[in-house]
Amino acid sequence: MIRILGGGIIGLAVADELISRGHDVQLVDRSPGSGASYAAAGMLSPAGELWHGETDLHGLGRRSMALWPTFAARLGVPLARGTLVVGADREDVQQIERHVALMEAHGNGVQPLTRAELMRHEPGLGSVAGGALLPDDHRVDPRAVVAALLTRLGDRVVPEATREPDVTVVATGSRLPDPFSGLVRGVRGEILRLRMTADDLPRRTIRGLVHGEPIYVVPRMNGEVVVGATQQEHDAPPVVTAEGVWRLLHAARRLLPGVDRAEVVELTARDRPGTADNRPLVGPTDDPRVLLAAGHFRHGVMLAPLTAVCLADYLETGRVEPCLDPRRLKGGAA
Repeated sequence: MIRILGGGIIGLAVADELISRGHDVQLVDRSPGSGASYAAAGMLSPAGELWHGETDLHGLGRRSMALWPTFAARLGVPLARGTLVVGADREDVQQIERHVALMEAHGNGVQPLTRAELMRHEPGLGSVAGGALLPDDHRVDPRAVVAALLTRLGDRVVPEATREPDVTVVATGSRLPDPFSGLVRGVRGEILRLRMTADDLPRRTIRGLVHGEPIYVVPRMNGEVVVGATQQEHDAPPVVTAEGVWRLLHAARRLLPGVDRAEVVELTARDRPGTADNRPLVGPTDDPRVLLAAGHFRHGVMLAPLTAVCLADYLETGRVEPCLDPRRLKGGAA
């Protein structure tokens, strides 16, 4: 029997993949889906997340994105397509232009756009100087994904372990048990959820820079938008701060004036699980009975289906993705 500790989108996806391959699985979590998955915006954005020095992570993201249409169809969860990257001033646009060049160098589809072209794509935009369209980036509602996975897993999800496992998969997000606790740290992110009118709701995901301040606004089918996200290294429990809310609203309303008329639905803070090299930990540890599926930082939703496949492949074949091998980081391994 395989025991999975942690019922976020990673643990649930791993459980679903293993069960689909005929494995006996029990997932243990007293409050599944309440961690980082609850706050996540759901951007499936290998191109938008690409940055210097993260070529391996970009490749993983593109591989996982290729799995998402089948994964979403199995769950009955819709995907939406297209991201606009926008800059509020010329300096922001210059940074976006450098990002566009990097995306193109890695084979991503990207279309630079003038202010007038951006306004045709998204009439609700406010003060923007230029940007680009990422036609192949997608979005999904992580809460819907978690709900669908919980339905599929049914009574395999339990609040406390009831059987002795042959193998344990640790997928507990930003807080790993000893001796692995040193491999992952919490990086606080604050998220706003707003409800906008149909006229104000953006058609696509908006990723922006406002005088260097990064911001994203991700629409939902129910009329809500997710506005995020701050990023802060800290040791305390994650909480929503006045400064974080102000920063997010200040940037969002500059790009989308309709934010001024939006209803505040929810303020949320959660820890992202970061690692020393910003790559996830997926596969074996020095303990042959313990595997990790953790440390996904900003990319847990995007990498969920690939993580599930990689973990299941390791159990069945012993094959490990070198750039994901937890044994590369020795700070907390047994």
